[in-house]
Amino acid sequence: MRKIWDIPGGVHPPENKSQSNTTPITSIPLPKEVILPLGQHIGSEAIAKVAVGDYVLKGQVIAEPQGLVSAPIHASTSGTVTAIEARPIPHASGLNALCIVLECDGKDEWIDLSPCEDYRLLDKVEVLAKIREGGIAGMGGAGFPTAVKLSPHANQKIDTLILNGTECEPYITADDVLMRERAGEIIAGAELLAYLLDSPENVIIGIEDNKPQAIAAMQAAAADKAIEVIEFPTKYPSGGEKQLIHILTGKEVPSGGIPAQVGIVVQNVATAAAAYRAVKYGEPLVQRVTTVVGEALNIQRNIEVLLGTPIDHVLQQHDFEPDQCARLIIGGPMMGYAMARSDIPVVKTTNCLLVPSHEEMPEQEQAQPCIRCGMCAQACPASLLPQQLYWYAKAEDTEKLNAHNLFDCIECGACSFVCPSNIPLVQYYRASKGTIRQQEADKVKSDRSRQRFEFRQERLAKAQAEKEAKRIARKKAAEEAKRLLAEQKDNQSSEQQSATAAPQKAPTKASTVKSDDPDLQRGKLERAVAGAKSRVSRAQEQLETGKQEADQARIESLEARLKQAQQKLSDAESKLAEFNTNGAAVQANPIKEKLALSPREKQEKSIATLKKRIATAEEKLAEAVQSGAASADALQQGVEKLRTKLADAESELASLPAQAEQTEESEVDAQVMSAADIAIEKAKAKTAAMANMSDQEKTQAQIESLKGRLEKAQQRLKKAEEENSEHLDAFKSSVEKLEAKLREAEEKV
Repeated sequence: MRKIWDIPGGVHPPENKSQSNTTPITSIPLPKEVILPLGQHIGSEAIAKVAVGDYVLKGQVIAEPQGLVSAPIHASTSGTVTAIEARPIPHASGLNALCIVLECDGKDEWIDLSPCEDYRLLDKVEVLAKIREGGIAGMGGAGFPTAVKLSPHANQKIDTLILNGTECEPYITADDVLMRERAGEIIAGAELLAYLLDSPENVIIGIEDNKPQAIAAMQAAAADKAIEVIEFPTKYPSGGEKQLIHILTGKEVPSGGIPAQVGIVVQNVATAAAAYRAVKYGEPLVQRVTTVVGEALNIQRNIEVLLGTPIDHVLQQHDFEPDQCARLIIGGPMMGYAMARSDIPVVKTTNCLLVPSHEEMPEQEQAQPCIRCGMCAQACPASLLPQQLYWYAKAEDTEKLNAHNLFDCIECGACSFVCPSNIPLVQYYRASKGTIRQQEADKVKSDRSRQRFEFRQERLAKAQAEKEAKRIARKKAAEEAKRLLAEQKDNQSSEQQSATAAPQKAPTKASTVKSDDPDLQRGKLERAVAGAKSRVSRAQEQLETGKQEADQARIESLEARLKQAQQKLSDAESKLAEFNTNGAAVQANPIKEKLALSPREKQEKSIATLKKRIATAEEKLAEAVQSGAASADALQQGVEKLRTKLADAESELASLPAQAEQTEESEVDAQVMSAADIAIEKAKAKTAAMANMSDQEKTQAQIESLKGRLEKAQQRLKKAEEENSEHLDAFKSSVEKLEAKLREAEEKV
C-alpha cells in the first residue's frame, strides 16, 4: 500500500455532486453557429488561417499555434466561416477576444483522419507531434498545452506520472462520469503518456474516496497494467497540482517551481483520454465532457458538447429558467467566476456550467472589517498568510506581496470560504497578481527600450570618435604638407626661380611649388582620398539610420548619395594610384593645360566630358527604373538637361573656325594667361560692351541676366524641396530677392 500524506489546511464545503452524476454522458443538438476563441489555453493565442466565406470540415485546422507554448484550434463541426472578430469569451476579465465564427451546416462532416494502430512503432517525436497538432491542452485547469508538459528539459528526469482524477470542486462531476464510462481510454492514455516520458517508475491515478464507482472502474481497467489507482480522503483542494503531488508522494514543489523539477508530471484524466484519441484515431480536440448543473435548470447532467457551442444554446437544452437564476458561473463555486452574459462559448477548459437559484446561492453578504481571527491561515493549503496578503494587496505593496509568495496562491477560495467577515480575499489576490504581471511586462519593455537607447548612444559615440580621428589625421596631413612647402621655399634657389618665370608675369615661388612639387601633389591626392572615404562613411551611417526609420523615399535618396560618394572615392583612389605609378610627370598643371588649348580644342574637350556624363547618368537612370526608385524622374530630367547642353556645345563647335586658321599669337597668349587674367579680360570686355549701350539696352541686358539667374535659382529651390534640404529657407529667400529685382528692372522699361 502506498503511503498517503495529508496537506495543510483545506476545507470541506458541501459537495453537491449527486445532482449531475446519476445519469450517463449525453449529447445535445448542434447549435446554429459555433464561436471558437483563438486563445483557449495558457500561452500565445493561435493565428487564424481561414478567411470569411471559407467552408471548413469538422476537425480542420482553422488557427495555427504561435510559438512553443500555444496550440492549434480546429473546427468543431462543418460549416462556413461567417466572421473573424472580437466576441465575449469565458474569462474572469469579462473582456472580448478574437474569435472565428462558424455557421453550422448541420452535416457535422469530418475531415479525413489519420489513425495509428500502434503508436509504439512511431518515433516519440512523431507521437508528440500528433498530440500537439491535435490541439490537446489541460482540460481540468488553466489549459496548459499538453505537448509542452510532455517535453521536460534534458536535466529533468521524470520518475513519476500522476493522472489527476480528484475533481475536488463542489458540483463538478465531468471527470467522475468520464472515469466510470471510459476508464479504458484513460488507462490507454496513461500508457501513452508514460511511453512519451520514457516509462517512469511510477504511474499513479489519484481519486478521492467520494467517487467509489469511478475508483472501481479505473481499478478494473488497470488490473493487468503497471498503473496504481490510489484512493485518498476527500478534502478540498486536494485536486490542486502541488497538493496532489504532496498527498501521493510526500514531495514538495519549490516555490515558483514546476513539478518537473522534482521529477513529476501531472495530467488530468480527461486530458489523457483526449491525447489517446488524438494519437489512436487522429481526432483533434473538438469536444469535451462538461457538467451542466444548478437549480435554475430543470435538467442537470453531464454532456459531451462541441467546443464553441454558445452557452445560451446549452442552457436552452436544459430547460433553463432565467427568473430563478442567481448568476452564471463558469467552473465551480470555489474557483469559478461569474459571467454577466450568456452569449459566450464553451472552450477547452470549460468543465462546468453552474446555474444556481437564488435560494441555492444567495447574494454575498457585505464584507466587514477583518477581525484577525486567523481562520484563513488555518485553511490555506499553500501555508501562506492570507491576512497579510490582504493588507498588502489593499496597500498595493507589490514588494511585500512578492516577499510573502503571493504567486504560490492557487486561488482555491478556501480562505474566503471560512472568513467570518465575508472578505473576498481571492479577488484581491487575483487583482494584485494582474497588477504585478503588468508591472513586470512594463519593466521588460522599459529595459528593452533602455538597451536600445544605450546601444544607439554607444554607436553614435563610436561614430563621433571615428570622425574625430579622421579630422586629426587630416590635420596632421595638412601640417605635413605645410612643412614640406616651407622646406621647398627654403631650399629653392634663385636660378630655379628665374628658369620657371614666365615672360609676361613671373609666378611666385609658392604657386610654383604648389603646381610642380610631387610630394605636395601626392599629399593633395591622399587628402582627396581621405575626404572621399569620410563622405562614404557618413553616407553609410545616414543610410543605416534611414533604414531604421523605414522611410523608403529617404532610403532611395541616401542609396543614391552613397553610390555617388563611392564613385568619387574610386576616382580619387585611381588618380592617386596613377600618380604613384607614373610619378609627378603625369601630374600636369590643369590650369596651364586648359589655357594651352585653343577654343576649338576646349569645346571638343567639353563635348567629350558631356558625353561621358550623359553615359553615366543614363546608367543610373536605367538602374533607378529597373528598381522602381522614386529618384527615376529626377534622373530623367538630369539626362535631358545634359543632352540639351551637349546639343548647344556641338552647335557652338560648328560655328568656331578651324584650328589652322587661328593665329599663333592667340595661342601664345592663351598659354601664358592665368585664370585671373582671363576673368579680368572678360570683365573688361563686358564693361566695354556696357559702355557702348544706351540706358534702355543696359536695362534690357540686366533683365535678361536676372531672368537667367532667377531660372537657375528656381531650379536649385525645386531640387532642395525634393531633397528636403536644410537650406530650403535660404533658397526661397534668394528666389524672392531675384524676383523683386526683376520686377524693379521691368518697371524701369
